[in-house]
Amino acid sequence: MNKNYRFLLHVMLATAITSFIVLNHALALTNPQNNGVGLQGEVSAPPPSVAASIVSPANGANFTNVPITLTGSCPANTLVKIFKNGVFGGAIACQNGSYSIQVDLFSGQNELKATVYDALNQAGPDSNVVTINYSNTVANPSLSSLVTLTSNFGQRGANPKQELDWPIIISGGTAPYAVSVDWGDLSPSDVYSQTSVGQFTIRHTYQQSGVFKVLIKAVDQNGTAAFLQLSGVANGQVVQSSVAGASTTKTPSVSSVTWQVFAFSFSAIIVTFWLGRGFGTKTVKSKLQRGEHPFGE
Repeated sequence: MNKNYRFLLHVMLATAITSFIVLNHALALTNPQNNGVGLQGEVSAPPPSVAASIVSPANGANFTNVPITLTGSCPANTLVKIFKNGVFGGAIACQNGSYSIQVDLFSGQNELKATVYDALNQAGPDSNVVTINYSNTVANPSLSSLVTLTSNFGQRGANPKQELDWPIIISGGTAPYAVSVDWGDLSPSDVYSQTSVGQFTIRHTYQQSGVFKVLIKAVDQNGTAAFLQLSGVANGQVVQSSVAGASTTKTPSVSSVTWQVFAFSFSAIIVTFWLGRGFGTKTVKSKLQRGEHPFGE
């Protein structure tokens, strides 16, 4: 075989191998697959070194209504958890270097602080402490305690179109309780009825990837209310969205990547063919001009 055509075949073979490697990488986007084996590891990293700050409310502020809005700054790619008198009071993902979260209060004095956590759940430094006061003018003074909502999870996630379950703890007040959950994705709020204190589970299925503000409200038999804001995650690459309080993602599908690979491979083969054809034609003409056999070695 003519060495020029052997060279052409080598180029085409290299193109095919490259296309196979790229296609194999594209198909990996669908993992985990059926009958596949998954590997999971943890990469160690130092905890956040920059603390969040509480900008509003100001120290010494007084309130008669809850929830209040807490705002401040935070380092990128962290989860901001709010604590009131040392008790977890809500969480929100830091976005663009700042956060804004609705927080319930205890009756009387509340010491508020914010702590940031990274993806490995490592805590960073505490923020400045802000002390404020809440006068509960709505609740009946004869009540022994107010309703409280909390959770062991400030952030929880699942894949889009898969059910997310979230344990919530309710205490205080007088049962039964009516609980509403706004999942932050413009879907109708879920309503739960709890007949006693303790842990119960809320559930939701997000339709698209993103990070969402989850606002939970509980009202007891006497009309006393409690609030808790958390951060719900539907797994995927996050980009800005038109959904209020959420960021969503668009990930290329395997079919679109496959067609891109096919288009690249086909184009490469066509280009290789025409280059080879042009090179071969030029070689044949040159040999004919020298009086040599056009397909000889």
